[in-house]
Amino acid sequence: MTRRAWIFMGITASVWGASYMFIKIALDDGVRAPSIVFLRVVFGAAVLVPLALRSGGFRGVREHRGWAAAVGMTQVALPFLLITYGERWIPSSLAAILVSAAAIFVVLLSPWLAQGDALRGWGIVGIVLGMVGVALLFGVDLGDDPNAVLGGFMVLLASVLYAVASIWVRTKLPGVAPIGIAASTMIAAAIATLPAALAQPPEHMPSVGTWAALAVLGAGGTGLAFLLYYTLIAEIGVSRASVVAYLAPMFAVAYGAAFLDE
Repeated sequence: MTRRAWIFMGITASVWGASYMFIKIALDDGVRAPSIVFLRVVFGAAVLVPLALRSGGFRGVREHRGWAAAVGMTQVALPFLLITYGERWIPSSLAAILVSAAAIFVVLLSPWLAQGDALRGWGIVGIVLGMVGVALLFGVDLGDDPNAVLGGFMVLLASVLYAVASIWVRTKLPGVAPIGIAASTMIAAAIATLPAALAQPPEHMPSVGTWAALAVLGAGGTGLAFLLYYTLIAEIGVSRASVVAYLAPMFAVAYGAAFLDE
């Protein structure tokens, strides 16, 4: 872990942690989940595509376009939809904590999807403790509210998809520039979510503040964050890069308490 990697990890965690707050702001203003996700990836693409074109980042994408599209679905379109729908019933900070389980699933799935080393000793203890933590979140924080439990499961499923897609980035898109991966996945996700967004438009014209939240969510929490995350995967590996998911909840809890009274 270089100093550059730690800096990238800190920036990614702080920006990703804010994403859950911005999603909640948009939901509270009557913007439906598909519209939030579509606008989020469009704003992200608006930042990433020009950078990819300028730097030639799309060069390696064409021969791996099938896997790039698969990553766009499993790491962007589907998990974004699941998280946004889930946040209708659970606090933004709790959503961020549940998403952090992606780091656990990366370790569990790596031996099968990436031919990584099998867990031994303290690694197994750590995974068991992590799973106990997830169970406690469901039992204590979500309680008996069926909608909250459903929302929690949706967010937890998103963390599984994040783990699978992160491993694919490392194993199926070797040598592709991080900016090319990030930009192409945003394009694929925008195409995939457009029909649902058209079918479920916002209930009314969002306020200026909501548009600002969506713009920051897309440009920062999606565009910048994914560019840094894919850079980390390329430089330090998927297992270490996934630790970002453990750091983001610290910021999400602070944002939720300070700005959303959670």
